[in-house]
Amino acid sequence: VLSHNLCTVLNVPHDPVALEEHFRDDDEGPVSNQGYMPYLNKFILEKVQGNFDKVEFNRMCWTLCAKKNLSKSPLLISDEDAFKVWVIFNFLSEDKYPLIIVPEEIEYLLKKITEAMGAGWQQEQFDHYKIALNTSREGLSAWELIDLIGSGQFSKGMDRQTVSMAINEVFNELILDVLKQGYMMKKGHKRKNWMERWFVLKPNSISYYVSEDLKDKKGDIILDGNCCVEGLPDKDGKKCLFLIKCLDKTFEISASDKKKKQEWIQAIQTTVNLLRAGSPPPHKEARQKRKELRQKLLAEQEELERQMKELQAANENKQKELETVRKQLEAAAARAAEEEKKRLQTQVELQDRFSLELEREKMVRQKMEEQVAQKSSELEQYLQRVRELEEMYKQLQEALEDEKQARQDEETVRKLQARLLEEETAKRAELEKWHLQQQQTIQMTEAEKQELENQRMMKEQALQVAMQQLKQLELERKEALEQYEEVKKKLETAANNTKSWKDKVAHHEGLIRLIEPGSKNPHLITNWGPAAFTEAELEERQRSWKGKKATSE
Repeated sequence: VLSHNLCTVLNVPHDPVALEEHFRDDDEGPVSNQGYMPYLNKFILEKVQGNFDKVEFNRMCWTLCAKKNLSKSPLLISDEDAFKVWVIFNFLSEDKYPLIIVPEEIEYLLKKITEAMGAGWQQEQFDHYKIALNTSREGLSAWELIDLIGSGQFSKGMDRQTVSMAINEVFNELILDVLKQGYMMKKGHKRKNWMERWFVLKPNSISYYVSEDLKDKKGDIILDGNCCVEGLPDKDGKKCLFLIKCLDKTFEISASDKKKKQEWIQAIQTTVNLLRAGSPPPHKEARQKRKELRQKLLAEQEELERQMKELQAANENKQKELETVRKQLEAAAARAAEEEKKRLQTQVELQDRFSLELEREKMVRQKMEEQVAQKSSELEQYLQRVRELEEMYKQLQEALEDEKQARQDEETVRKLQARLLEEETAKRAELEKWHLQQQQTIQMTEAEKQELENQRMMKEQALQVAMQQLKQLELERKEALEQYEEVKKKLETAANNTKSWKDKVAHHEGLIRLIEPGSKNPHLITNWGPAAFTEAELEERQRSWKGKKATSE
């Protein structure tokens, strides 16, 4: 059952045949830890790919060990909170068995919980606890840490709900890698409406849910080094807006106030910068630095202890030598009572020698104290140097980013120069081609110019002929007009004569109507009335005009 549950939680296929084969010859009763470990390592742990839910795995391990080891005394925290403290212990404990959490990590965890509760940190109280702890052991086990937090020793005045919320916040940060979370408004991509969502920021994504119980997940914003975040001005009645730009989508979000907006922009920008630099989350990087610093201090402390032991051994040897000399003196005094004067003199010399030795020992002890003080000063200088190196490392990272950008700009300029050179070569070839075409065109233009000159001469001659014909036509038109005026005058005279004769007849004869002979030819009608010439005369004139026109052309 244990093997099957482990395979289920770790997403590893369970092989019952291998289990039966491994324990086939084991007829000695229940399997011990040492007997089960080879099977666990070979058939389960070696097949783990890392794509499993670590919280569920921790919960299964908690189920196996909590009932046996958890204290029976009443605690101020629930079993769920105790489980979260146990998981945090596994994250902060030292990498050696049996697992313990050292006082520095205990202080770090209690500070995080106290800050999450909104209370002040009692450094003096913890210093007393730390002194009492260092006198008895190196650190606490998981169950002792649960008892410490559950006893309320460092959370006096806080209710169970506040402590539970603080533990849950620290658990989300350290174990679930939750860098920031809270309610904000998000603009939809399809309907373009604004909805309130619970946002959870992690090292490589931002998940948003309907509420903070995290049951109904609505989507993820995948973060990478190409993402960026920037503030937006207020619009459409929404304030405190900012924009998250990714490769495929852009997200508009509205915070509750300017402080929350700035906090979210800073947190997301920090996460993107860590992704670009390939750095782990801040709490993991800080844990690694604290561990390296402890190892460094431990190595220096062991070196000091070794030197102190060497000095102590040398001092003990000196004390033994002095004890031997004292015994020799006592024996000499007992043997040579008669040589009292000589013994006293010898004793005075020995006392002087002892004084010199004591002075020498004092000087040695003083030098050791100076060395210890010097080591402490060197330790402070080393810590200062570590901080300076961290600052220098950040500056080097910024310089590296600038150098990368400069190289990219140089490559872009080089490509642009190459493209411009190719375009210049193509234009030069095209200009040479145009030059050749222009020369050919000039040659062709000279020939065409000569031909056009000939045509112009011919046209001028034709124009002169046409001008002469036009003058001839003008003369004929004038003659025709003169003839027309003469005919018009004749018609007016005839009309007047006819009118006077008709008046006379009407006056003398009354209603008598004269019957006049009509013309046998049809009359031509013009714009001024009956024509003064016949149709035959008109045809004769048209033939004459056509003949003159043909002659002029």
